Amino acid sequence: MTRLLPALALGLALLPLSAQEKPQAFVGARIIPIEGPEIENGVLVVHRGRILAVGGMATVIPDGAVRHDAKGKVVLPGLVDSHSHIGSAEGADSTAPIQPDVRVSDSLNLRSASVMRARAGGITTVNVMPGSGHLLSGQTMYLKLRGGQTVDALAMEKRPNGSYLGGMKMANGTNSRRTSGPFPGTRAKSAALVREQFVKAQDYQRRLREAGDDPKKRPARDLALEALVEVLEGKRVVHHHTHRHDDILTVLRLSKEFGFKVVLHHVSDAWLVADEIAKSGFGSSIICIDSPGGKLETKDIRMTNGAALERSGALAAFHTDDPITDSRWFLREAGLAVRAGMSRQGALEAMTLNGAKLLDLQGRIGSLKPGKDADFLVLSADPLSVYAHVEQTWVEGAKVFDRADPRHRLYAVGGQGASHDTYDLTHLLAMEAEETYQ
Repeated sequence: MTRLLPALALGLALLPLSAQEKPQAFVGARIIPIEGPEIENGVLVVHRGRILAVGGMATVIPDGAVRHDAKGKVVLPGLVDSHSHIGSAEGADSTAPIQPDVRVSDSLNLRSASVMRARAGGITTVNVMPGSGHLLSGQTMYLKLRGGQTVDALAMEKRPNGSYLGGMKMANGTNSRRTSGPFPGTRAKSAALVREQFVKAQDYQRRLREAGDDPKKRPARDLALEALVEVLEGKRVVHHHTHRHDDILTVLRLSKEFGFKVVLHHVSDAWLVADEIAKSGFGSSIICIDSPGGKLETKDIRMTNGAALERSGALAAFHTDDPITDSRWFLREAGLAVRAGMSRQGALEAMTLNGAKLLDLQGRIGSLKPGKDADFLVLSADPLSVYAHVEQTWVEGAKVFDRADPRHRLYAVGGQGASHDTYDLTHLLAMEAEETYQ
């Protein structure tokens, strides 16, 4: 019977690909497209990784499409986590407070169980960040949680210089301060060190511009300054960890001084400076938790931050900061925010489209519109209900999580083996087949 294994394994390996060859139609669900009104008894059609159509029961379903009965279910765009540390992400080390040349992509373990838990939580796109113990701790990476296991397989985009689409992680406040060594001891010194580095980057940028295409005139390549020039030129947005109201305003001041784009992360005191944030035009990536703590500068955090930013007209999206909030419970943040005064629509946008906007990916993800990536989840109930479960997660038209599968369910509900790093479903099925037929 062991001779059946290669054929079985090959057939299993081809299943996801063959499924992509035919259109998939999800029929009868309540569809929440985010951009546009909710659709009762809706139809979602996807093919070759993109959304073909979304609408009511009169929506045309292509001949030969695979139909999925979604009656009684809710279909929502894939969740966008704008700040996470899944994949055992690492960044800068203790040798210096400023290390923009470090790339989180060089540290990711994408066989980590945390990646599967994110899929179980309905997350389809994630901004993986290095830590916040440095003023500049390195380059973030935007991942699509496809079924692959390598950085290249999950990257949103690979750049010509070998780096990946992402931002630049910065921080201020207490995390980046030390009492000794090369790290700053005060908030003022923290800002001074950042200014110094951006002045160097401006000079490096000027010398590159003046050299043009003449290699003899070009300065020696400096990976740290090269990354900061990308920030200055708007090619890499700054993702800035900041909590206290005065630290938030310092970030906005530095951004204006050097002209870089920024996303404000955490902003525990957002409710105190919401109008100032709104005037800046920059968005915020916030966390909504009901058991705050951990550091003094978060003592005034409120679940009303989402509502305060919404009222001020500022863009706000939620994040997990996984493992601060387990990725499996990401949707819970929307419910908590609504309970604290945020609108239903605003909270759902903060889980999807607004996160896409913070990453400048709104043209591809964040809502269910024809032409966008076929990233969505199938829920058992309304997304704001504590009784709702993510039943399926689809990325670019391929199912990457299915709660009905015991192997996937383990990562959703926990149990023996749920924290172990894993292989993809095809490999697991092949291993099981080998054990069965030997």
